[in-house]
Amino acid sequence: MSQRKSYAVGTGLFIVLGFAALAYLATQTTSVVNSHQGASYTVDAQFSDIGQLKERAPVKVAGVRVGQVQSITLDPGKAVADVTLLIDKKFSQIPANSVATIYTSGLLGDQYVGLQYGNAKAYLANGSHVGLTKSTQPLEEMLSKFLGSNGAADAIGGTYKVTAHFTNVGALTVGAPVKMAGVAIGSVSDVKADPVKLDATVTMSINKQYNQIPDDSAAAIFTSGLIGTQYVAIQPGGSPNSLKEGDQLVLTQSAVQLEDLIGKFLVSGSPSGNNNNAGGNGSSNQPAGKH
Repeated sequence: MSQRKSYAVGTGLFIVLGFAALAYLATQTTSVVNSHQGASYTVDAQFSDIGQLKERAPVKVAGVRVGQVQSITLDPGKAVADVTLLIDKKFSQIPANSVATIYTSGLLGDQYVGLQYGNAKAYLANGSHVGLTKSTQPLEEMLSKFLGSNGAADAIGGTYKVTAHFTNVGALTVGAPVKMAGVAIGSVSDVKADPVKLDATVTMSINKQYNQIPDDSAAAIFTSGLIGTQYVAIQPGGSPNSLKEGDQLVLTQSAVQLEDLIGKFLVSGSPSGNNNNAGGNGSSNQPAGKH
């Protein structure tokens, strides 16, 4: 009997500890742990897709909690969600051009809003609007990032379009990122062949936040990694005038094919004929003298 009682006590204790563990895990994803305390200020942001983001979800900077999601509403007449963020007042020096991104904790965890600092001297204040946002990403986009591509920030504030001509676009496709200094600032909206110039015309939609790009900038098609996807890189020029709607980037660099790279490598790595002749084993290139 005593042995049966000990088994019963052990089983009961195991069940109690199991329920306690489940209760603790539940509080980590509910409002119990996400409750807000202290003075704060509110800012709003718009997202084209919030996924499973919920009210009271954390707002983080560099992985550190700085606030929470106060409310989520659908903007009437627009296919965007208005998200109000409640930020602790002690974090009052968040640059105004920071980017708000919806992330997922782990592989299957809850979603939260992460703030990536910009470089503006002005700071977010009560009632401010976060203009640069990146929505939650479906699994397909996450896989494409793993393969080397990178999406641009959602252009909720609008875009302007510029074009560029390339003799070879390689595997560049619509939706590919447009980057400057490695940061995505837009995307490719159209790729088509020009029947007159016999080259490819690439149309790029650039976020209006980046409206100070010199109009003499160059556009080049690069590849992410060795076998990743291709994107357009903007290399800023020095003109005092900026790109605007409908402008064309004149300076371009087309995509480099893998065969060309291999050919250049083989040519640069092979020994030259003059070096072989220098040893005296080959015929001389100098004219023969008179005997």
